[in-house]
Amino acid sequence: MAIHQEEFLPEDHARFSQRLVESLEALRALLARPGFGAGRPTVGAELELYLVDALGFPLPVNRQVLARTEDPRVTLELDAFNMEVNLRPGPLAGRPFTALRKEIESALAAVRKGAATQGARVAVIGILPTLREADLGSGALTAEPRYRAMSNAIRQRRAAPFQVAIRGDEEALNLTWNDVTLEGANTSLQYHLRVAPEDFARLYNAAQLATAPALAVAGNSPFFLGRKLWDETRVALFRQAVDDRGEPGEGGFQPHARVSFGHGWVREGAYELFAESVALHPPLLPVTGDESPRERVAAGEVPGLDELRLHQGTVWTWNRAIYDPKDGGHLRIEFRALPAGPTAMDMAANGAFLLGLTLALAERVDALLPALPFLHVYGNFIRAARQGLDAEMLWPADSAPSPRPVPVTMLVPRLLSEARRGLLGAGVDAEEADTLLGIIEQRVALRRTGALWQRQVLARLEAQMPRQDALAGMLERYLQHAESGAPVHTWPVD
Repeated sequence: MAIHQEEFLPEDHARFSQRLVESLEALRALLARPGFGAGRPTVGAELELYLVDALGFPLPVNRQVLARTEDPRVTLELDAFNMEVNLRPGPLAGRPFTALRKEIESALAAVRKGAATQGARVAVIGILPTLREADLGSGALTAEPRYRAMSNAIRQRRAAPFQVAIRGDEEALNLTWNDVTLEGANTSLQYHLRVAPEDFARLYNAAQLATAPALAVAGNSPFFLGRKLWDETRVALFRQAVDDRGEPGEGGFQPHARVSFGHGWVREGAYELFAESVALHPPLLPVTGDESPRERVAAGEVPGLDELRLHQGTVWTWNRAIYDPKDGGHLRIEFRALPAGPTAMDMAANGAFLLGLTLALAERVDALLPALPFLHVYGNFIRAARQGLDAEMLWPADSAPSPRPVPVTMLVPRLLSEARRGLLGAGVDAEEADTLLGIIEQRVALRRTGALWQRQVLARLEAQMPRQDALAGMLERYLQHAESGAPVHTWPVD
């Protein structure tokens, strides 16, 4: 839904909230309609990226680059040095990750062509290591009403600056900030998997289980504002960068954060996740369209549910339920935890492991959930983000006591065969599955994720030069290796 205004009145919020109630009613009716959402599984993705100058520092020219990029897949992002490419979905069966890899490569080529006209280069990395405080702030916000409106709404709800506190094993960051532009420091690769409504609950719960081990082997965001922090610092930063909660209210109650891992296992299906978003989070962008969801459903049609989709887009769970009115209407799971980069091959491997493991775990999820309380799944996610391959996870055991602690470097090799079974069961070509899962296997064996490569190269360079120069030198090496297309576990650290 297009956003043209930046300020909203109380009556806008009231009208929007009522439309959300109507949309939930319409969604419930749709989900009960025989055959709704039926169709072959598909997979698509969205990739966020940075624009940088010749020295590797952020270059805020996304609007100019977009104007010179003749590719409908390319769009703007929150900060003026960010862009996003929306990769066309295709069938899950066959060679879907080869298709997505080619999509990534062709879309990046189109952005690079447009960027070159502005003296910009493209960096695909979870957090740009050369970011400085001066690169952020209100001047970094993309000059679009949607982003200004969201920033205004979150600041008005907070009535106080953002407080960012991230502690790594060696260093820490404490920062007071006045707007949402810190969120633009995070870039990710978000996979979309189309699922049938009747399968949604078990697949979503399986996705929650699979996310932590997949994130642990995909880390690519170890630095922020010159500090060495988490392997996936994005996870800590994102939650704090768009936290719209003010001071605790009466009785010390603190509302739920808009960025979360969720609040428990899904018991029924997608409807409860949409209803949860409406119940827990006040609207940020109360823009109401002309469509009546009730009338469209009563007429046997498929409504757009524009207001519900807009609202859901301002609640950032790490795995998110998506409703799409296209193709007769359907549901998707959006996997939001994976970072951008390092290469298209790495990102395809990350997706193959995450989606394959999700599909496999879904087959026995009813037996797994009682053996792993949801609190531990969230704990696994945080440990994966913080420690990467050094993390230890609690995983369901076949016999009591369950769960039991398992190092990631022991757990992931065990899970690779399950991921393969999930992919092959969905019709993915065996050679493709083996190639991509082999990349994950090698990463673990060689202890070489994007985050670990960045840390190791920085340590070598920092022995010869100041931290900021070393970060710039490391990024330059990263960009050169990434352009080769070779997966990160093959990159030298010398």
